[in-house]
Amino acid sequence: MPATAPPHLPRTMASPHRDSELRRTFQPFPPRTAAEETGFAETWWGNAWVDALEQGALDVKRLARGRGYAERGHVDAITVTPGLVLAYVQGSRPRPYRVQVRLRTLGEDDWARFLDAAAERTGHIAALLDKELPQSLAVCGVPLLPGPGDLEPRCSCPDSGHPCKHAAALCYQTARLLDADPFVLLLLRGRGERELLDALSRRNATAAARAAQERQPAPLAGVRATEALADRRLPPLPSPLPHPPHPEQPPVYPAAPGGPDPFALDQLATDAAVRAHALLATGRDPVGGLTLWQDAVRLAAARPGSGLTAGTRALYSSLASAADRTPADLARAVAAWRQGGLEGLAVLEEPWDPPAGRFDRARPLLLAADLPAFRPWRNRLTHPQGHVQLRLGQDGLWYAYESEPGRDDWWPRGTPDLDPVGALTGLGTLDEP
Repeated sequence: MPATAPPHLPRTMASPHRDSELRRTFQPFPPRTAAEETGFAETWWGNAWVDALEQGALDVKRLARGRGYAERGHVDAITVTPGLVLAYVQGSRPRPYRVQVRLRTLGEDDWARFLDAAAERTGHIAALLDKELPQSLAVCGVPLLPGPGDLEPRCSCPDSGHPCKHAAALCYQTARLLDADPFVLLLLRGRGERELLDALSRRNATAAARAAQERQPAPLAGVRATEALADRRLPPLPSPLPHPPHPEQPPVYPAAPGGPDPFALDQLATDAAVRAHALLATGRDPVGGLTLWQDAVRLAAARPGSGLTAGTRALYSSLASAADRTPADLARAVAAWRQGGLEGLAVLEEPWDPPAGRFDRARPLLLAADLPAFRPWRNRLTHPQGHVQLRLGQDGLWYAYESEPGRDDWWPRGTPDLDPVGALTGLGTLDEP
């Protein structure tokens, strides 16, 4: 004989789009196969639900028919809300029956006891997240699982049995829901999954804070405010230690392959010691007001020796790069610094317009010394052959410069002097470039 086709169910009457934290809709279970027709529930809490149904039933035959309905897939989508399971069950008539199973929700005191028990062990929360219901939570003094007579079925069919076969079918399918997710049982008892997990997290945080507070040492004995605010004469501060008479010599820095130049390190350390000593002794940093470029020139000019050795070239390259200048710019600036310090550097880089007086008297003095008429421009007097130049600094001194004729490549030479003729002393022949 051909196999009997399962009854045709109408389009589901569930409304999953209305689901929320306190309303969950589950798709219909497919008909069970012959291999599955053993126990309807697999977990201990699912079997406890089935036991509550079967022990509270008044007619075993109706239970058997309801179980058959459930096995053959007659139960439509199931909606679970606090205290209520709702579904449409297809019976012998074309129109399915509307079936409800009610279960009392827990009160606030019961929920408080349940949450305390669940938060007592970290394994409880982990088990719930793994869709497991620890048996210890079922014996914590809270009626979490239903007992005989706790399930209250209602059906739109004319059968007055308790329960009717349609309600029994819904109860059996609900046991399968509980197997898959124990939070369905907790929702039936009145609380949604997110609300429960949030409450457990808060309890865990509170317990952890309380435990941490208990582990803290006892507070120190306090002092009365009147004692703390009473007038007290503090002893005078000790006199500061005398500053050393001179900066200490820094240690010798060993050379290392690929490491910094030990001579440059020694120079920087010595410079830092000198500045620190001056600051300690006078309260002023003698070079604290310098710009980056001026300080780079000062450091390069302080390097002992003359000539661009390999170490000097490396130092010049590093300092010039830091100041966004070229090594040639730095070498010229070092010559100016060695000629006249910070004022010498200003004379090199900053032309200015001197007032009438000393600058105007310089040309007659040069003519009186049998020198040709120098060409004036701002604070500068240039030899007509273009190889010697005098620059008047704002300190009133004359600074001599030399260049290849026609190249305008001026380099500081000689020693600054109040007399323009004296500033040219030692520059060699002034008449021939």
